[in-house]
Amino acid sequence: MEHNLAVGLDIGTTKIVAMIGRKNEYGKVEILGIGKSKSLGVHRGVVNNITQTIQSIQQAVQEAEVSAEMKIGGVTVGIAGQHIRSLQHSDYITRPNSEHVIDDEDIDRLINQVHKLVMLPGEEIIHVLPQEYKVDGQAEIKEPIGMYGGRLEANFHVVVGQVSSIRNIGRCVQSAGLNLEGITLEPLASANAVLSQEEKEAGVALIDIGGGTTDLAIFRDGIIRHTAVIPFGGNVITEDIKEGCSIIEKQAELLKIKFGSAWPGENKDNEIVSIPGLRGREPKEITLKNLSKIIHARVVEIVEQVYVEIKNYGHEEQKKKLIAGIVLTGGGSQLKHLKQLVEYITGMDTRIGYPNEHLAGDSDDDITSPLYATAVGLVLDGLKRQDRKKLEQNEKDFLNEEENPIEEIKEQPIKERRSFLDKLTERVKDFLDNAE
Repeated sequence: MEHNLAVGLDIGTTKIVAMIGRKNEYGKVEILGIGKSKSLGVHRGVVNNITQTIQSIQQAVQEAEVSAEMKIGGVTVGIAGQHIRSLQHSDYITRPNSEHVIDDEDIDRLINQVHKLVMLPGEEIIHVLPQEYKVDGQAEIKEPIGMYGGRLEANFHVVVGQVSSIRNIGRCVQSAGLNLEGITLEPLASANAVLSQEEKEAGVALIDIGGGTTDLAIFRDGIIRHTAVIPFGGNVITEDIKEGCSIIEKQAELLKIKFGSAWPGENKDNEIVSIPGLRGREPKEITLKNLSKIIHARVVEIVEQVYVEIKNYGHEEQKKKLIAGIVLTGGGSQLKHLKQLVEYITGMDTRIGYPNEHLAGDSDDDITSPLYATAVGLVLDGLKRQDRKKLEQNEKDFLNEEENPIEEIKEQPIKERRSFLDKLTERVKDFLDNAE
């Protein structure tokens, strides 16, 4: 595969999307091909049938390969699902020599210390995100590298998930004949695709309403502050319509998309939809008012759960206010009048997020639909990972070429700290290689 190409694979509860993208000369991302298939074997973001998931992945990948006219090798995969939770934790290290400035190694030591936290059986830390540092008691330091100090402390946002679920996803990707190039947390991927830097600075909550789960990511001062996965999504709304109107799932889904609204006051009492009965039975008549009452009840429940998480983060404190409000994305965000309902429940400004923040201007409207926010985010993540690899490679070449390198450079190559997700990806790969 070409160097500046990346493939995002979004393994969702309702659909699996494979998306191929590359960077153009303006630094924007062009989407070359996209494939999607119905997701069988995934429930609430967690794989529960390996064989079916592998088939769905292969189908989506083939479709993307045909539309882009190229072979796919490696992919960047998103992880979400109801097993993911997050916690706040603070930790410190005492440095042996406070005469030296704080460097990457000190920060790595501090982060590795957080990894020793005791988790529930089967859980592992996926992500450790430093929030802010303290050096010798001086608070609110964003970047401690280069400072002097004996005691280095930090507050961390720690994301925890079940190892077996992550390994299962890795297994599916490998069995589908693909290389696992990277693993990313889905709320982070969606956020990259949809949010602007200004919003992340001002404070914003991204709510990604998928089929099986609703993901939340909160940013403030450009740093991710809180993540949560709520085990409800668009599918429970469909399920409610199916039960409430006694119709089959396919019809319930169509009703929701075509006539559904989150605001019952919208519909008059006499607006009726007729649904063909099953084989030789009478058609059913459903009033739109009842339909939107069913939808409204469930959507309110989902939004209120998300709002509880936003309150847990502490959005009512002056220092933690989310000035940019809420951004809704994901397939579920396309429900009519959802924006108004969210504003009504939370009292926060709300907009629908389209993943066009980093896409080239001439992208298809289809691709910039909120449905594809996570897939676009995964492509961006894959491209970023490649840039990092390139940088490291150039550095190595540079050091090898120089016969008499300047000592400084040798001592301190410009290395970006490897994110824990890179390490996690490697561990999952090793596990899969050894498990065969």
